Amino acid sequence: MSIVIITGSGGLVGAESVKFFSKKFSKVIGIDNNMRAYFFGKNGSVKKNIISLKKNVKNYTHHNIDIRNLSKIKKIFKKYRSKTKFIIHSAAQPSHDWAVNGPLIDYSVNSTGTLNILESFRIFCPNAKLAYLSTNKVYGDRPNFLPLEEKKERYELKKNNKYHKKGIDENMSVDNCTHSLFGASKLSADIYSQEYLKYFNLKIGIFRGGCLTGPLHQGAELHGFLNYLIKAAKEKKTYKIFGYKGKQVRDNLHSEDVASALWEFYKTKNNSGVYNLGGERRNSCSILEVINILKKKYNLNLKYKIKKQNRVGDHIWYISDMSKFKKKHKNWKIKRSLRELIDEMVKN
Repeated sequence: MSIVIITGSGGLVGAESVKFFSKKFSKVIGIDNNMRAYFFGKNGSVKKNIISLKKNVKNYTHHNIDIRNLSKIKKIFKKYRSKTKFIIHSAAQPSHDWAVNGPLIDYSVNSTGTLNILESFRIFCPNAKLAYLSTNKVYGDRPNFLPLEEKKERYELKKNNKYHKKGIDENMSVDNCTHSLFGASKLSADIYSQEYLKYFNLKIGIFRGGCLTGPLHQGAELHGFLNYLIKAAKEKKTYKIFGYKGKQVRDNLHSEDVASALWEFYKTKNNSGVYNLGGERRNSCSILEVINILKKKYNLNLKYKIKKQNRVGDHIWYISDMSKFKKKHKNWKIKRSLRELIDEMVKN
């Protein structure tokens, strides 16, 4: 029997991974106590996803457990031991804004929770492989010091800069910058994952995600840029833009493409390390660009307000360079374009 353990199994990446890996492994073990409902209220709840997975994925077993509870996490890992072949750790507190109001909880979930998973992995199934879903926020606001130009609808990097063509790579420093409290807690977990890889010679991939999105995302005002923006347009809500005139740029990657990347990571040998994970330049957009796409193609007129103050540590321009990952995983490619992403979420 082969088992995959997925934390945050009701969330975007987790739920997509449950569906994807249920066809690859004998059994899928999900861990999710729906803390998104605590973080973001009813609109952020993943209860709907969890119910759907329990009903429709026959080889799925769900555990309503908090990843901060080490004894219960150890109990699950101890039960399956060497049968566990792959762990996908996607559980997290994912919001800049929420972390400011609850820094101790943010840290306990993102850093201590990750340490609990790493330690259980080390003790009970050290021959397995683990993928940790980190974030591009580990780079802090360092990308904001790149030479940017203001265009009509977006900020853009000057063409003579080394990051212009492919985006930001894994060699960008994480030092001497403002991370946000969320970025700091995720960086702690990111570094812990790297240390467990090196100290204990474990097989670990650290994936620094850009905007990972899709219809399974339960977008809320405090988290889920593209999904929540489209939801706000459809529900005729007023969307708040925090700083940068709405011209801030992100790359977007469909959760199905995320799951397929994790599968390629699992199958490939000698590939532990840090990787960026995002939609690259081709799937990049600004907030204003998406607003105009919704208006022109779907007749969705989003009401929005622009606040002058940006979120602390937030990026003005960020595009993921996927060269390192694609060099080691030659079978992986992005299948969903930005327009297809938007179309799917508008029609969902």
